[in-house]
Amino acid sequence: MPRTNPFHGTGIAVCTPMLADGTIDFAAFDTLIDSLIGASVDFLCILGTTAETPTLSPDEKRAIRQHAVRIGGGRVPLLLGCGSNSTSDVVNFLQNEDLTGFSGVLIVTPYYNKPTQEGLYRHYCSVAEASPLPVVLYNVPGRTGVNLEAATTLRIAMNCPNVVAIKEASGRIDQIDDILRQAPEGFDVISGDDAITFELIEAGAVGVISVVGNAYPHKFARMVSDALHGQTKEALALHREFGELYKLSFKEGNPAGIKAVMAAQGKIQNVLRLPLVPVSQQTEETIKNYTATFADE
Repeated sequence: MPRTNPFHGTGIAVCTPMLADGTIDFAAFDTLIDSLIGASVDFLCILGTTAETPTLSPDEKRAIRQHAVRIGGGRVPLLLGCGSNSTSDVVNFLQNEDLTGFSGVLIVTPYYNKPTQEGLYRHYCSVAEASPLPVVLYNVPGRTGVNLEAATTLRIAMNCPNVVAIKEASGRIDQIDDILRQAPEGFDVISGDDAITFELIEAGAVGVISVVGNAYPHKFARMVSDALHGQTKEALALHREFGELYKLSFKEGNPAGIKAVMAAQGKIQNVLRLPLVPVSQQTEETIKNYTATFADE
């Protein structure tokens, strides 16, 4: 059976809006999901890094999954983040939780315990065997403390047919290019870094899981679409328009930056859960000034 990746084009790493008391603002979450789909994004990533997933309880995660499926299920593919630094925890989740409405799972490299490349390979083989859905690898060494090397990614891709793509957020262009050049048929690279998405698509990536797209889905999706359809000049112009936003959104970490942007737009409240905190007052003022002049059109 041929390998099929349902996640192409512009995906959004959906943030988790919160109320002033720190509880989840489900009304804002539902509105966000609906508005992103209305902006013609191609898929949504639920419970990824941008969602502040490590601070959410199991019941909250379950409720978020249910809301995402209720609002977005059947309208766009939904990719569910459900990685862990315990292989058995991921396997148990995939075998026992209700994944109805999702088109795939995003599995981050195990964090903190820093496995070897052999350990990473065995982890993903176990996850792939257990998963009823297509698996997308997620390499983000700046957060996890371990890099999924190109040779290991390719070994997994060769031996696990239901592993369909990798979200690459290592920032290592040479490594990503090695994967793009040697990947088996049907195995794709998805950008995990807004700032180099244009470059990666030009090199052969099939899309992005975006942070800034939470705030500017129309314009960012247009940039991605132009790049994928060979309209390089137009895509490059849009990419350069986003240059300052890329910097502001990540200056004091994600999702603090994008929540400040969205709060300035009036979409959500600027509330995060400890240990994350909102951006500094100086950065917030800069973001407010920026959003006043940068339109999503």
